Amino acid sequence: MAPGLKSSTLELLKRFNRAFPQFYEQFVSSDIQLQNLKLAYQLYKSKQAVIELKPESGKSALHFTYRNQSFLLSDIFGVLAAYGLTIHSLSLYGQIEAPMLVFIKLVISRGGKALTEKTSENVRRAIRESLAGHFEVEEMLAVEFNLHSGLEEVATEFYVDPVFHLPALLIEADNQPGLFYKVMYAIWQEDLLVVNANLLVWRGRTRLILYLLGPNESLIPEYLGYKIAEGVRQRLMGERY
Repeated sequence: MAPGLKSSTLELLKRFNRAFPQFYEQFVSSDIQLQNLKLAYQLYKSKQAVIELKPESGKSALHFTYRNQSFLLSDIFGVLAAYGLTIHSLSLYGQIEAPMLVFIKLVISRGGKALTEKTSENVRRAIRESLAGHFEVEEMLAVEFNLHSGLEEVATEFYVDPVFHLPALLIEADNQPGLFYKVMYAIWQEDLLVVNANLLVWRGRTRLILYLLGPNESLIPEYLGYKIAEGVRQRLMGERY
């Protein structure tokens, strides 16, 4: 827990952290815990999604905070794909109890450089309008990508993580245009809620581990998890729509 905080702030942070999975306090730094608490308060005051884009180490960091819903990641990654942005890293922390908030940080770039102020504003606006249903991500992406074409060399695996005690879906695929959007669109179609994510891009392959809740924010039994893993693989291979 972060040192030097007022006892009232520490107590508030402890209550806030109880809505996350058990591993959150143990594995997430106190600085990030406190930052997420501040973002939650910002969301509470504004009553709308928090979307911030700031320069970071020669690239741009996108911070997003809102109530977690299965379509969110599809919308966000769809907007990033529509603007031709490269994703370098992803961190995601979602609550598993009310108010079910999700905190996302994406390090992104265009051509390996930070986004211009104009592009950043356009991306923020597009994400906000997609959440409101005013920006049709699929229609914009259809100009650039064949959304029904399958990905190549896709592998999926379901398991229950022994450390995090959460259902997990491992997805591996070759790096391809629209990859992240297609993955998140498949997750949405299966009505799954992502509450934590790990991303590794290495030697032309992308490896994603998504920690999940099932429909109606429920835990996923193993027999159903195997069906979900196969369903996601089929969607990504273009065998199922």
